[in-house]
This record gives sequence, C-alpha cells and structure tokens, in this order.
Amino acid sequence: MDYLAIKWLHIMSATFMFGTGFGTAFYMFVTNRSRNVQAIAVVTRWVVRADWWFTTPAVIIQPISGLWMMHLAGYPVTAPWLAWSLALYALAGSCWLPVVWLQLRMRDMAQTAAAGASDLPERFWRFERIWIVLGFPAFGGLVIVYWLMVHKPM
Repeated sequence: MDYLAIKWLHIMSATFMFGTGFGTAFYMFVTNRSRNVQAIAVVTRWVVRADWWFTTPAVIIQPISGLWMMHLAGYPVTAPWLAWSLALYALAGSCWLPVVWLQLRMRDMAQTAAAGASDLPERFWRFERIWIVLGFPAFGGLVIVYWLMVHKPM
C-alpha cells in the first residue's frame, strides 16, 4: 500500500472511531435521560453492536496505520508529538475498555427490566455515572491526538 492509501485508511478509521463513539454516546446519554426502559433497552443494544462493528476495528487500525505512515514518511518514532499521541491514545483506550464492559452490563440490565416491565435498578444508574465520567478523558484525549496528528508540533 502506498502512503496516500494508508492515510485514507487512517483518516477513515479515525472518523469511524470518533464519530461512532461520540454519536452512540450522545444517543445513549439522551435516551437514558428519558428513563424510558423500552427505549433504553433498544439503544443500549445498538450502542454495544456499534462498538463491536465500527469502533473496535477502528481502534485496531489507528495505531497500525499511524505507525505505518510514520515509517513511510520517515518521521522518527522518537518524535515528542508521537509520544504524546500514543500516551493520549492509551489514556482513551484505558477509559474505553471499562466503558465497553459497563455498556454490556447496562444493556443486560435494560433488557431484563424491559422484559419484566420493571424499572432499571440503581446499579444501572451508578454504572451510567461512571460511563459518563470515563467519556470525558477519552474524548478529550482523542481531540488532542487529532490535533497532534494534523499539526505534528514538536
């Protein structure tokens, strides 16, 4: 693959990773505000699927394509902007992995509540608060990574 093809793959995977992550987080957040158990059950099921179908492959492609482009372009692996990018990417990933686990549990709780026509347990709402808190450093870190990728300032 040539540099431009890898760059296209890198940009597309970044778009899928951030777009799917932000989009599904938005819909899950606003649906949870409705407290409509049936809607929450549907949305959490689709959020989990979107993470597996779109976000997970993009998370894998990002560092591979990024390092491949660095190699092809002749950038040193010791560049400070790359070290910051990788550190912030790792931060985002360390937030995302527990978020995936939380979403799986929240989906299951919502499915059970919807099937039994009952309210969501307090544990669901505790998990949601943790889910929200983990989203801030993950998204903020990725925004900075994108800036670093474009500007390569150091």
